[in-house]
Amino acid sequence: QVQLVESGGGLVQAGGSLRLSCAASGRTSSSYAMGWFRQAPGKEREFVAAISWRSSSTVYADSVKGRSTISRENAKNTVYLQMNSLKPEDTAVYYCAAGPVWGSRSYYTYGYDYWGQGTQVTVSS
Repeated sequence: QVQLVESGGGLVQAGGSLRLSCAASGRTSSSYAMGWFRQAPGKEREFVAAISWRSSSTVYADSVKGRSTISRENAKNTVYLQMNSLKPEDTAVYYCAAGPVWGSRSYYTYGYDYWGQGTQVTVSS
């Protein structure tokens, strides 16, 4: 089992920044991919970014590319999502997820076995 706890969400004005954190505990050695997804009201959960625990390779959704950076701190078993130039359309609940395999499936919810409880990000115009 892997437990994930997100933090860092909040209310920010358009153009502002937030850094989300995801602290992992438990059998983290079994997780090779860490991802961030988001879900706005009435919409499906969508991919935001992912990082490989081993290689630090990263991938991003086009909607956040150039504005967001995913990173990891192995010593703390923590993954971060730095979001800049936030837009109202970034408003959503952001979820951290852990998966057993790094690769093309890292873009999709089915590529992850464990999920955090989510943290709300609200961007005002």
